Amino acid sequence: MSGRLLFLAFVVSLGGFLFGFDAGIISGVMSYAGPEFNLNDIQTGWVVSSPSFSAMLAMLVAGRLSDIIGRKRILIGVAFLYALSAIMSAYANSYEMLYIARMIGGLAFGSALILAPTYIAEISTSENRGKLVSIQQLNIVLGFFAAFLSNYLFNKYNTTGASFLNDANVWRWMLGVEMGPAVLYFILLFFVPRSPRWLYAKGHVREAKNILNKIHGEGTAEEESKAIEENIRLSEMASEVRIKDLLKPALRYIMIVGLVIGVLQQISGINAIYFYATSIFKQTGIGTDASFASGILLSSVTVIFTIVAIVLIDRMGRRPLLLLGIAGIAISLFLCAYGFNQATYELTSAEIQTLDNIDQSKLEAVAGKVYSNDLEFKNEMKAVLGNQIYAKHEGPILELATDINALLVLIGILGFIACFAFSLGPVMWVLLSELFPLKYRGLAIGVIGFVNSFVSWLIQQIFPWELSNLGNALTFFLFALVALIGFFILLRILPETKGKSLEQIEQELVRA
Repeated sequence: MSGRLLFLAFVVSLGGFLFGFDAGIISGVMSYAGPEFNLNDIQTGWVVSSPSFSAMLAMLVAGRLSDIIGRKRILIGVAFLYALSAIMSAYANSYEMLYIARMIGGLAFGSALILAPTYIAEISTSENRGKLVSIQQLNIVLGFFAAFLSNYLFNKYNTTGASFLNDANVWRWMLGVEMGPAVLYFILLFFVPRSPRWLYAKGHVREAKNILNKIHGEGTAEEESKAIEENIRLSEMASEVRIKDLLKPALRYIMIVGLVIGVLQQISGINAIYFYATSIFKQTGIGTDASFASGILLSSVTVIFTIVAIVLIDRMGRRPLLLLGIAGIAISLFLCAYGFNQATYELTSAEIQTLDNIDQSKLEAVAGKVYSNDLEFKNEMKAVLGNQIYAKHEGPILELATDINALLVLIGILGFIACFAFSLGPVMWVLLSELFPLKYRGLAIGVIGFVNSFVSWLIQQIFPWELSNLGNALTFFLFALVALIGFFILLRILPETKGKSLEQIEQELVRA
């Protein structure tokens, strides 16, 4: 594998880093912005999920548009939108401005998430395609790590009384730092060539061959050129493809596989865990500071096991990694559900006296009362304190009141994250970049990306409502049940694409 090929894959997938950074940052931001704007569960869910809502629209058109004008041009626009979103989010003076700014960011990462793996697959050979496309997921988890580390540091220096940070502006700094990597991404994209397979499809053969020679060297480039030319001769121009063409019997099998994976990746709750990580860790009673620190541990585990996936995906194969990971996800989520189900909650009079900036007399009415689940306890707290006051002090209150095996829940969450990181996270994008013929690739990945983002948006939108109305235990149990069902479906239908050229995969899986 050439250094130039590795560089191109890394640069193109920096959009994934920005997605991960945005997703990780918001979990800490809402600890401050939520109480400041006095957001209810629905509003909180919308601020968090609004990028996914706009992302699903972007995914529906970005792939198709990139088939017409090219992957590179769309990605440059993506970088600009990331930077614009960061600035607007940091200066948001209302709930409405905040979610609009985040929706602009959603347009960016919705486009980036489908175009980066598409581009990388089109410049790779069958021997290294899996690990190179997985760099997209590595960048996403590095973005999460950077976000959780950034949140932890901002929270730490805010609580130490720094003159330039306070509860009213610390979340603005959290959002604003995304501007730096967005500008870097924008600049680096100008050093990326156009996709050689796209150039072939558009008739720019000489430019395509030059790019292949620079990336792979003459020998490999010649082999890739012959395979692409043969495929192009059997295909129509991508611009002639319509959405209804994806319903053709020949594509039915790979569309079903793609849709099942696309839905399962999100419906198992991954973005609920990432986007609400700080809030979830608060539910274990470990406190606000520890919940921010736990986010760093979570993202570190993600990075480690994503690297494991990159090492194994072209050796072990897509199917074994995916099935093993989904089984682990189900077990880990059942473990979380069990841990939360065993928890009890009680505030003693002595503990109430340690709570600052709260009307302690209101809490004396519930002193010594034992609650068998988080739902009853949180509803009681909201009733006596009000939603805004409770939201602002939820971490300290739960830290004092919660009697739970926090280690068990932490192991469950980290197990879920680890299993996702070496399976559904990277493998989904690898498979989507491989399954579909060149003629349909941009449109098909866009449609599945739309469905993927819709499910992601739905999960993020309802997650605060689930915690408030179903409780922690039942919420995690439902996620676990979905993962278990997904395992048995994929056990039956999932193909293996390891070591095969894109053209060979098309011949085997597209059924005439």
